[in-house]
Amino acid sequence: MQREVSAGGVVYRREGDDIEVVLASRRTRRGDLAWGLAKGGIEPGETHADAAVREVLEETGYTVDVEASLGDTRYFYVWENTRIRKTVHFFLMRCTGGDPADRDDEMEEIRWFPLERALKRAAYRGERDVLGRAAEMLR
Repeated sequence: MQREVSAGGVVYRREGDDIEVVLASRRTRRGDLAWGLAKGGIEPGETHADAAVREVLEETGYTVDVEASLGDTRYFYVWENTRIRKTVHFFLMRCTGGDPADRDDEMEEIRWFPLERALKRAAYRGERDVLGRAAEMLR
């Protein structure tokens, strides 16, 4: 078994009482569209928060300020016949600017969702749990 550690974030913006968060979509190996949070690997010398900021910029095109830790998720997956235990450290991040046209092509689409809709739209239980923790902090 291999271990991987990544970092990512719940990117939000607020207008009055309305809160929206960014979800990014990518294709699964079966070709289905899966919506989720921006996240990725930690490079040597990076803190978890620094890696999360970089990954959000690369995958969404948005610049952010880290506001709080949202804890982490842990799960297993299999890649090329290898079982991998992955830990992802998540942060609550306020969007400060940027443009999704400036992202890499890893994600198929970037979209703002009302927070309640994002809680239902996220494809993975662990990320829905992270979105729930973000909702608690933002309310």
